[in-house]
Amino acid sequence: MLSSQWARRVFPFGRVASGLCLAGTIGCAAGPPAYDPSVVRPYAMLPTPPQRPASSPVLPVAHQEPVKEKEKGAAQPAAQPAAAAPPVRVDDLVQLAVGGNPRLARATFAIDAAQGRQVQAGLYPNPTLGANWDEIGDRTGPGGILNVPRVTQEIVTAKKLSLSQAVASREVDQAALGLMRERYSLIGSVRGAFYDLYALEKRVAALDELVGLAGEATKTGQTLLDNKQIARLDLVQLEVELARFRSQAEAARRELPGAKKRLAAVVGDPRLAIGSADGPFDVLPPYDPDRTLEVVLATHPEVRSARVGVERAQAAIRRAEVEPIPNVTVTAGYVKQYENRSNDFSFGLSAPVPTWNRNQGNIRAAKAELGMAIQEVGKTENELAERVAVAHRTYAAALKLAEQYRTDILPKAEETYRLSREAFKGGQFEYLRVIQAQRAVAEARLESVRALGEAWRAAADLSALLLEEWWPGPPPPVPGPGAGPARLPLPQPEPQRKDGVQPR
Repeated sequence: MLSSQWARRVFPFGRVASGLCLAGTIGCAAGPPAYDPSVVRPYAMLPTPPQRPASSPVLPVAHQEPVKEKEKGAAQPAAQPAAAAPPVRVDDLVQLAVGGNPRLARATFAIDAAQGRQVQAGLYPNPTLGANWDEIGDRTGPGGILNVPRVTQEIVTAKKLSLSQAVASREVDQAALGLMRERYSLIGSVRGAFYDLYALEKRVAALDELVGLAGEATKTGQTLLDNKQIARLDLVQLEVELARFRSQAEAARRELPGAKKRLAAVVGDPRLAIGSADGPFDVLPPYDPDRTLEVVLATHPEVRSARVGVERAQAAIRRAEVEPIPNVTVTAGYVKQYENRSNDFSFGLSAPVPTWNRNQGNIRAAKAELGMAIQEVGKTENELAERVAVAHRTYAAALKLAEQYRTDILPKAEETYRLSREAFKGGQFEYLRVIQAQRAVAEARLESVRALGEAWRAAADLSALLLEEWWPGPPPPVPGPGAGPARLPLPQPEPQRKDGVQPR
């Protein structure tokens, strides 16, 4: 388990964890605490990034200090070759991405923004302090009439502030679910990019092995040519096959740096030095399509956010319906009359009369938005079902194909190649039989690797849809190095009051 953060930059991982905890307890509770301006936000004071331990399986690219002008003429020591990065597992990269990817850091700020809007929605209107000086220079009293101070306060009625906060609290829930959605989307992307790299490395290894087999066949052909048992044309054909495998292996090998850079970019640090991939490849985790769909539709953040959107629309209707109830404005003040030399006090009440504008347009719009939110739930469920179906279709087909190659096609192709090569050594078969058997082995091995790579990429998509923390295997029995983050508890909705206000 990677416990360090990037040496290049640090993101507020604590805010990510707090946002995920909020996403795991949506519907359970109360609004945010009162805003205290004296409290410094965590993202305002980022700690100094710690140094990565030497045993970390993922290393940053080595930094080279520039050579000073006066040192250019001096003898420079021999450059030491850069140490190769050790093998890395998918869990290492996932934890590194979750700990510092800017996608998650951005989502945490979205939660903070929504919480700020919720706080603002419940704040009472400020009083208005005024002064008024009338009839200045009047003949009966040059001082006129002085009204200082005059205080005006709007009294909010019908629980408008609480209902506004109820709407804003649903937006906080949606922002928290947005963080969870972004988190598992990132995890799925890292897993998919990791197995893209892993499949490419397996392809390079398979081609290297085929180069070795073709090299042995070419040596045998050279020996038979020296003994005048085959023609020169037969040896040339074997050499062409050897060159073809070498060129394919070299081309695949040249793809490795780009695949590693892509994986580093998906993790969130383009300068990250990534070693070879390590972990399971031949055995994939099982997925049942019906059970997968059931779990995804029940727990995925997108459908949960859509359902919260229905609650928000319902709260918005309740808020729009009480808007016509007028607020009362109270005015009070001290009056000094210089004309008759008296000290008086004033007091007044005012309220708008909802004669023509009863907020009927906004109420209608809010009800329409409720209908849209309800349809959004069905739309989201359909989209998730489609994604599950596509991913499982690719997973099942690729897994079945890989299994057939592993258990049936590849063993028979290797046996055919072995027998044809032995017969070729004895001069029983012509070179064409060996080339055909060699190509069959090559195609079987490469196709098996390709099928496994597709199955792993589809399995990565399914793991993200299922919100799987421990993947591809079960969680370790004891928390410690190598253990990933704990699974968040499913939310337990708390019943709301009839007025739509969350209990505090």
